[in-house]
Amino acid sequence: MVSTETVFDVRPISGALGVEIRGVDLERLTESEFGRLHELLLTHLVLFFPEAAGLSPEAHMEFGRRLGELEVHPFLPKLAGHEEIVVLDSAQGAKADVWHTDVTFNPSPPIASILQLTQCPPSGGDTMWSNQYLAYERLSAPIRDLLDGLTAIHVFAVPGGTFRSAAEHPVVRTHPVTGRRSLYVNRMFTSRIPQLRPDESELLLRHLYTASTRPENVCRFRWSPGAIAMWDNRATQHYAINDYTERRIGQRVTILGDKPEGNEPRWPNHADTAGIANTIES
Repeated sequence: MVSTETVFDVRPISGALGVEIRGVDLERLTESEFGRLHELLLTHLVLFFPEAAGLSPEAHMEFGRRLGELEVHPFLPKLAGHEEIVVLDSAQGAKADVWHTDVTFNPSPPIASILQLTQCPPSGGDTMWSNQYLAYERLSAPIRDLLDGLTAIHVFAVPGGTFRSAAEHPVVRTHPVTGRRSLYVNRMFTSRIPQLRPDESELLLRHLYTASTRPENVCRFRWSPGAIAMWDNRATQHYAINDYTERRIGQRVTILGDKPEGNEPRWPNHADTAGIANTIES
């Protein structure tokens, strides 16, 4: 029997990660087609759909639910009538121009996100993603050995608000599906490596932040209205480039996460971090 399934047009956009996919109808995906997209996501970490004309809120949420339960973000603004869809509006300050992995301050950070832009500036406003498998694998063996025995504290608090959250995760996490190991610290939310002295932690994190976003580990996507990006939050970071003045609006669904797994810490917390445990639980 000849298959009637859609044959995707898959075009890598960099040597590190990311593919553009054409010839797919995201509102009418078969189980087989979604399975193929999931395979591509695990391999390439970011999928771009540049020909998409935008999904309805219902279709957007349904696409996300194929991966798992959707998150209701604790404080970001939502699309009216759809609490699972976050609205990222530059006119309201939504410019995430710091390298980060989404919501790592949560004990169970999201596994994936699906973002569509409904309004774009005529130029600028691209987004970059970086491959954290490569960031880890390209470190020297002695540094990898050290990192495999460390954890990091991730913290976020809404300025002037009541929301605050903190979590401790391995510095190197193992992907639950692929089994590959990736660097898992980021500039936006990681505050300390508790097994080290504060000055040692600062120096090591500074090195890891640089390693995690080297140009050879990065891809860049130029948005158009209705275009969609879907990424694996367990092995990537991303950065929304703030080089525009016109309004930029996106809608995002995020798929609830799992607990990052990695090696157990090989050393106790340093004496200077005695208050860290209380900070996480408060």
